[in-house]
Amino acid sequence: MDQPSPDTRIPELLAVRAEQRNLAWMKRSLQVAVEVELATLPPYLCGSWSCKQGSAGIAPLVLRTVIRQEMVHLGLAANLLTTIGGTPAINAAAPTYPGPLPGGLRPDVTVYLGGLTKEYIADVCMPIEYPDSGPLTVPSPGHTLGRFYDAIDATLTALNPAITGQNQHTANLGADRVFGIGDLTAAHEAIKIMKDQGEGTTTAPGDLPFGDHPHYYRFAEIHNGAALEQVDGVWGFTGEPVEFPEVLPMAVVPPGGWPRPTAEASTLLRQFNDIYTSLLDNLQAAWETGDREALDSALGDMFALEGPAVALMGIPLPGGRGNYGPEFIYRV
Repeated sequence: MDQPSPDTRIPELLAVRAEQRNLAWMKRSLQVAVEVELATLPPYLCGSWSCKQGSAGIAPLVLRTVIRQEMVHLGLAANLLTTIGGTPAINAAAPTYPGPLPGGLRPDVTVYLGGLTKEYIADVCMPIEYPDSGPLTVPSPGHTLGRFYDAIDATLTALNPAITGQNQHTANLGADRVFGIGDLTAAHEAIKIMKDQGEGTTTAPGDLPFGDHPHYYRFAEIHNGAALEQVDGVWGFTGEPVEFPEVLPMAVVPPGGWPRPTAEASTLLRQFNDIYTSLLDNLQAAWETGDREALDSALGDMFALEGPAVALMGIPLPGGRGNYGPEFIYRV
C-alpha cells in the first residue's frame, strides 16, 4: 500500500520543476488528492444533516448535490491513482477535526465540524472550494485545489504514463458518476470534472456544461441569501432570494471529540464512529483489491451514518451550548 506521508505537501509538490515531475510525483500528488476529497465530506455532511427535514429553500438540495459530487471526486481520484499503478491510502489517511486541510492546502483555513450557519459556510465550506481567480474573488493567499489539479493534469500529458486499468470502480450517484480510467482521455476528463465542479473556471462562474454553478458559488449563494446572476456582463448575488434553512443547533465538535457525553449520546457516538470506521475500511479494501462488494458495503455505510448523526443533533449539550453532533473518529 502507498502510505500517506505527513511530509507530502502541495506547496512542495508544486515547487518541483515541471520537467522533474515523474511517476512517483504523480502518485504522491494523487494520494494527496484522495485525502483532500475525503476530508471535505465530514464537514459537508454535518451541514447537510443539520438541516431540519422539510426545510424550505434550495440549501438542503445544494448540500446534498455537493456531497454527491465530492463522493464522485473521491472515487475518481482513487481510480486515477490505481490506474497508474498506485494504491490509495484511505483509512490510514482518516482526517482529524478540527484541523488543517491535507497537504498544506490553504494553511490559513481550519476545518471544523458543526451545524450549518452562515459563519460555518464562510469559515469552512467556501474556503475549501476557493477559486484561483475570477470575477468575484481576489487571488488566494495560498495554493488552491484548482492550481494543484492543473499541475496534475499537465504532468499527465507530459508523462503519458501507462494506464493499467487495474482496480477501477464505477458507480452512478444520481446525475453524477464514478467512471473507470482506461486511457489518458478519461484521466483528463476526471480531473476536469473534479476541478470544474469544485472551484470552477477562472472567468465565468456558470460556464459549465451541466448548467450549474461550482461549489464555491453555490455555498456563496446560501451565505449571501441571494442567487448568483449576471447582469450587463457583471456577476453578483443579486438574483432571487435564497432562504436559509431551519437547522438543528449542532455545536462545534471540540478536539478529540465530546468530553464526558451523556449515556444516550455516548451510545450514538460509538455507533456512528463504528459505521464511519467500517466505511473507510471498506473504501480501502475496494481500491486496494478491486473488491466490488467492499465498495457496495461502503456506499451502504455512507447512508447508514445519517440516522445516528441526526439523533445526536437532537440531544442538547449540558449547559445549553447547543446540541451534540457526529465526531467522525476513525477507530484503529
